[in-house]
Amino acid sequence: MNTTYLGRTGLKVTPLCLGTMNFGPHTSEEDSQTIMDTALDLGINFFDTANVYGWKKGEGVTEQIVGRWFAQGGGRREKVVLATKVYGSMGDWPNESGLSALHIKRACEDSLRRLQTDYIDLYQMHHIQRDTPWEEIWQAMEQLVREGKILYVGSSNFAGWHIAQANEIARRRHFMGLVSEQSLYSLNDRMIELEVIPACQEYGLGLIPWSPLAGGLLGGVLKKIEDGRRASDHMQEEIAKLRPSLEKWEAWCAAYGEEPADVALAWLLAQPAVTAPIIGPRTLDQLHSNAHALEITLGAEALAQLDEIWPGPGGPAPEAYAW
Repeated sequence: MNTTYLGRTGLKVTPLCLGTMNFGPHTSEEDSQTIMDTALDLGINFFDTANVYGWKKGEGVTEQIVGRWFAQGGGRREKVVLATKVYGSMGDWPNESGLSALHIKRACEDSLRRLQTDYIDLYQMHHIQRDTPWEEIWQAMEQLVREGKILYVGSSNFAGWHIAQANEIARRRHFMGLVSEQSLYSLNDRMIELEVIPACQEYGLGLIPWSPLAGGLLGGVLKKIEDGRRASDHMQEEIAKLRPSLEKWEAWCAAYGEEPADVALAWLLAQPAVTAPIIGPRTLDQLHSNAHALEITLGAEALAQLDEIWPGPGGPAPEAYAW
């Protein structure tokens, strides 16, 4: 599998990132390990997790699953560019969440223990915390870099101005700052085209889209329902709102000769600043299907047709809404 650079760094990652959020709650540990082994066999080297995944406060269930997989050896850890996150609540005491220097230090050490590794390649802030000064955050991250516990720092769910603010302050401290942003981005969720993507391009951040299939809406949901699968109440509400677009979308993909999920990933890979969409397979079949997206190249005409079905905000700000 080909690799690309993560933003302005010299770090090479694959154009698909294996998301692990399903590991534990929806995918057994045995199946999770098989998926990770298969991902390596396919050449995928970029894995993403978070200390809150597993959704049992303070336990880091998913990180533990990944850690036990690393502990089996065989070069697993050395082959993987490992990303995890800090911010979410890991306990009930006041300093067990957020981005204080104290929580960053403790959360990183806890993640290292659960992941059974001595360093994290990409340490991401899972959300912005407006009441913690950037000087405090960067001092904590700089210390972790000096100690060799993390190599790069990324963000997730930041606004464009947060990216600018963070990197300008990092620049004054002679620190590399943010090298990646993990955002909600799909054909159905294009708001970040206004300001986040321009900020990523300006500051050299690699964009890592999450929920590339819009929670399953872009994965051929109408066809699946026709075939007898049941949709949740929330999914049914979303389908009702988007049915005209979904009908055009699935018809277009059928005419194009590709599965909707694969086209949705291929569309993301054609967008500016995108490094690697996060795929979150629950099964091996889903993993193999996702990998096929790398073989799809969407030309200018196809991209224009998809823009008609799923129109974005109109380009970057302010031109999208002003003269």
